[in-house]
Amino acid sequence: MLHPRSSEPSLIAHAGRSYFPIAFVARLPFAMMVVGVLTLVVASRDSVALGGINSASVGIGSALFGPLVGAAADRLGQRKVLVPVGLANGVLLGVLPVVVQSAAPDLAVLMMSFLIGATAPQVAPMSRTRLVAIIRQRMSGDRRERVLSGTMAYESAADETVFIIGPFLVGVLASAIAPWVAVAGASALTFVFVTAFALHPTGRLAVGQHAVVRPASARQLLRPRLVVVVVGILGIGFFFGSTLTSLTAFMATHGGSSQAGLLYGLMGIGSAGLALGSAAFPRAFGLGWRWLVFGVVLLGGAVAYATADSVLAVGVVLTVLGIGIGPTLVAQYSLGSERAPAGRSATTMTILGSAVIVGQSLTAAVVGKVADSAGVEAAMRFPAFSAAVVVLAAVANLVLTRRDARR
Repeated sequence: MLHPRSSEPSLIAHAGRSYFPIAFVARLPFAMMVVGVLTLVVASRDSVALGGINSASVGIGSALFGPLVGAAADRLGQRKVLVPVGLANGVLLGVLPVVVQSAAPDLAVLMMSFLIGATAPQVAPMSRTRLVAIIRQRMSGDRRERVLSGTMAYESAADETVFIIGPFLVGVLASAIAPWVAVAGASALTFVFVTAFALHPTGRLAVGQHAVVRPASARQLLRPRLVVVVVGILGIGFFFGSTLTSLTAFMATHGGSSQAGLLYGLMGIGSAGLALGSAAFPRAFGLGWRWLVFGVVLLGGAVAYATADSVLAVGVVLTVLGIGIGPTLVAQYSLGSERAPAGRSATTMTILGSAVIVGQSLTAAVVGKVADSAGVEAAMRFPAFSAAVVVLAAVANLVLTRRDARR
């Protein structure tokens, strides 16, 4: 995938061997934010509902400012944007545990959560932008499609893996030490690895690409074929948020809410493996059909999750659910990359990345309130509703694709 047999240099050679480890670890704070805030607030202020609202504040901040960060990177270059944004985010994450555990009012905590989301470093979409720039600028035409497909599979697998590892790390640190340690750890990772990613030489390559490409009109971002991908990936965010919050409520009645991240990590077993394996799917099994097929797998698993009544049963179902997530994300991000307007790659990828955390945060708030008022069983139905959004968006995507083909 990343080492194709050819006399030409591989993508790893073009990007540099240090790039992929740095870019992978630099994604972790983004994946830990929502879960870390949720766990910290629930543990410190004893309210699942308040924790969910703070998670939603993180998502709202990311939704409002994430695309602006991407647009600024398209115009000014990633390095000039990521360095100050990453430093500000690291400081806010470091201060949050002090504010939450103090006598500060809930409104102050909500404001801190919002600012954390607003300054969230958009590492994943910017990584995709850099790698796509390398492939398009430095690789021959006969290799581009194959390498691009493998790269999108890797990037989606990396995203999926960190969105599983992030909550898992939060669960481990919260259980073994204290809930505030997870947020402090995210702060340290931001200072070190986000800065390293921002200063990596590949950041200059992306700048060079955007300097010679006249950006398409911002209205191109509202094309139906791109909007439907955003809706689909928003559904994945809904699924992450509703699953994690309902699982937190479930584990609160079965041994401790701080252990939810450990159980949540079971989804990563099948998810990351199948995401990486997506590059081997036959071309006849197109991206739109992959999205639909694995979305249906996700929906079936979510229905089973709603009926699970023991820790063992939930663990088994979560393992099965992972099979549907990875390939679905790969298909969605690949379609988003294909449909990104000229000169707006970072903006498009940032919108997609923000959609995940926005969906995760909004459902965390809603499901947190449902868990407090209607009980755990009602909360555990929401992942099925979220998976239904993914499937409906997949159907809409196929309809739009067929309509455009006829035209």
